[in-house]
Amino acid sequence: MTRQALIIDCDPGVDDAVALMLAFGSEAFELLAITAVGGNVPVVKTARNARILRQIAGREDVPVFMGADRPLRREPAGAGEFHGAEGLGDMAPFEPDAPCADGHAVDAIIELVMGRPAKSVALAVLGPLTNLALALRKEPALAGRLGPVAVMGGARSEGGNITASAEFNIWADPEAAAEVLATGCDVVLFGLDATHQVRATEARIAALEAVRTPMADAAASMMRFSQRVEREIVGWDAPPVHDPCPVAWLLKPALFELKHCRIAVETDSELTRGHTAVEFRKAVAGSLPHRWAVSGDADGVFGLIGEACA
Repeated sequence: MTRQALIIDCDPGVDDAVALMLAFGSEAFELLAITAVGGNVPVVKTARNARILRQIAGREDVPVFMGADRPLRREPAGAGEFHGAEGLGDMAPFEPDAPCADGHAVDAIIELVMGRPAKSVALAVLGPLTNLALALRKEPALAGRLGPVAVMGGARSEGGNITASAEFNIWADPEAAAEVLATGCDVVLFGLDATHQVRATEARIAALEAVRTPMADAAASMMRFSQRVEREIVGWDAPPVHDPCPVAWLLKPALFELKHCRIAVETDSELTRGHTAVEFRKAVAGSLPHRWAVSGDADGVFGLIGEACA
């Protein structure tokens, strides 16, 4: 079996944690690195959390690199109310046995992608796009070398989850998202339109708890935390599980329906900061260089999570 070479850029985060367990447990990936960025919590915590999750999964072979600690132009903005103060929900954090790898995440992305055949390395971005934007600034040729860039971010018909029209990852660093989308990278965006269809129902969480492995226990714990928080803050019984969606698509593309489009990001207006303008009409857009996920198969995604954590 030919494995997909993959870098995961993330800001764990409870749903990032589930996505990492999906990736750690999937033999279809050659997982080259985890690169951490500041987002849901500060980068010192996201890098630590990635290493905690790596240790739980027994995947110390995968290096973790620390990256950008702040957006390109904005002040850092966290989402601790949805992820816990430490970013791991109810899990008590600890200092992992293995440290971060030497070097900066931006340099790691450049070196890993440029050192492989063109289009052979996929990148899953599960947090703000700061690390990728900085990497593209430093090495513009990266845009033509990267394979698909599967991004969790954005909102269209569903509306936003941080403001009326903006999703958190894009809102947190809209300039980075705008720069990445303008580079020619093969960007596939999994926004709230699709991720809100992938929900951790009681039955799905219970099924994962029944697996009874350290990876499944960790993933289920994250979903239990999200279930409680979403009930308290939003009033939903089944929280959306956003970040596993790009990873699941890389494993099994048929789980998602994609549409070609052109995506622009609002960076000037504070009222609509981070809004993703998704245009499907070629006559209006001129060309449709991006792809947007319009639907997702929740049972299929959770099936992959269960298999990876078994």
